[in-house]
Amino acid sequence: MSDREIDQQLVEKAQRGDKRAFELLVIKYQRKLERLLSRVIRDPGEIEDVAQEAFIKAYRALPNFRGDSAFYTWLYRIGINTAKNHLIALGRRAPTSTEYHSDEAEGFEDASGLRDINTPESELATKQIAQTVNDAIEALPEELRTAITLREIDGLSYEEIAQIMNCPIGTVRSRIFRAREAVAERLRPQLGTSKDQRW
Repeated sequence: MSDREIDQQLVEKAQRGDKRAFELLVIKYQRKLERLLSRVIRDPGEIEDVAQEAFIKAYRALPNFRGDSAFYTWLYRIGINTAKNHLIALGRRAPTSTEYHSDEAEGFEDASGLRDINTPESELATKQIAQTVNDAIEALPEELRTAITLREIDGLSYEEIAQIMNCPIGTVRSRIFRAREAVAERLRPQLGTSKDQRW
């Protein structure tokens, strides 16, 4: 049984009034949702509050969930909209910088190769590259930052990202391309690559 089918069964149980089924969905997606929200909202306390508010909104809207998209796609869209509304209510826009979160770098599939290199120089270079990538992503406009995060960190498909961001797939592809180009531009000096090379 696929993850999506398991989620759908939990959703159907929750729609019939099984509160434990919804709690299981919250447990499953809380950390992922908070990580996504951390790209829009910087204060950890606010992230928790907005995530909780998003789950409450999702619970209230659950009777309307028809399963046209995966549950987490639907939930992430609610989360993003809740975060944007939260910032608007506070009269703020999403900040463009944050500290580096090393636990996110560990999630990249290629990180195992990086961890095997243990000279001080290579560790420093790896940290500098990771910091540059993180800084480049944080400096992106919100739409580009969200798209690249959903793709590269959460591993979502272009179709899922289009649903979450409520835009055409072509727009998602364009945003991810532009985000990757911006990151590549920032990395060129460190990697010694020319303008016609990405990495």
